[in-house]
Amino acid sequence: MAVPAQAGGGPGGGLEADIRRAEALAAETGGLGTPGRPLNRRSPFFIGMAAAAGVAVTVGLVELLISARSVLILIGLALFVAVGLEPLAGWLTRHRVPRWGAVLAIVAIGAGLVAGFFALAIPALVTQATTLGHHLPGYLNTLENHNSTLGRLNQRFHVQQRLTGMLSGAGASSVVGGVLGAGKYVLSAVSSVIVVAVLVVYFLAAMPRIRLFAYRLAPRARRPRVILLGDEIFTKVSGFLLGNIVTSIIAGFGTFAWMLALGIPYPALLGLFVALMDLIPVIGSTIGGVVVTLVALTVSAPVALATLGFYVAYRLAEDYLLVPRVMGHTVQVSAVVSIVAVLIGGALMGIIGALVAIPLAATARLLLEELVFPRLDRD
Repeated sequence: MAVPAQAGGGPGGGLEADIRRAEALAAETGGLGTPGRPLNRRSPFFIGMAAAAGVAVTVGLVELLISARSVLILIGLALFVAVGLEPLAGWLTRHRVPRWGAVLAIVAIGAGLVAGFFALAIPALVTQATTLGHHLPGYLNTLENHNSTLGRLNQRFHVQQRLTGMLSGAGASSVVGGVLGAGKYVLSAVSSVIVVAVLVVYFLAAMPRIRLFAYRLAPRARRPRVILLGDEIFTKVSGFLLGNIVTSIIAGFGTFAWMLALGIPYPALLGLFVALMDLIPVIGSTIGGVVVTLVALTVSAPVALATLGFYVAYRLAEDYLLVPRVMGHTVQVSAVVSIVAVLIGGALMGIIGALVAIPLAATARLLLEELVFPRLDRD
């Protein structure tokens, strides 16, 4: 005997009744029925679940950013360099050079500069290493001679015994560990440079599409305003890179002329080194000046003192004459803001932070003047 489809007919009867009602609803609507009432978004359960999901997603994103911090810094640096090189690529494309040809031309110029640096650096390093190897026995004999200055220093501070201890026993393992650590750091730096260079090529080739994609993220009603602000930010980043290259070229040629006049060895190599170091704002030229001063000690102490004075004067001229004129014209950032931005950027992200600090400060100034200050003035 069949069980009637009523509430008291058990679970099977209730399910059969639900099935019959579903078939009748499908026949009535000609499909899958009509949607029911939406969930109450103000219910405590829904609010609690949404808040928990938001917290979980935020924590996950923060952990992801922290884990990928080093990679994201390299990607940001590559994008920064690509934006700075975009005016050169745009100028070439406007003169009927295809985009890939413009990118290849820029890559060829960069590769030529790197090859020129190594062509100057490697023979100098080999010559210096050979000279050190020839003079090393004489240095050791001088250390053992108590009548010489090095001998008296050796007798007082036990330099030779300390070096012998470092090269034997536990000292040898620490030296080997230090050398391996330095080699690991060098390999990491070289791999980072290669990654940035490859990313710069890809970003530069796809820069028009990247800009269009970034602008499409803005609402359509505000998109023209976003395009104008974005183009102005791109112009400031490019202007900063151009101004930085100009000041670096001046530093390199000044170093070359000074070293050539005073007979300091390797003027071309060290001039190129100072030009590359000067790309790092504030601290780059200081590091280059210290290296050149140490090399000038191989000539004489007066030449080294004169070189030190030259770099102090150049730093003052660069900070108070060149940078305010060049950067003030290209990115419109005052000298005080530039120094503060570089110090903060260097403290947060090291050399890369110091490099991108000034264009970021210029971007912040632009956004404040165009978005924040007008609203505050209206209120």
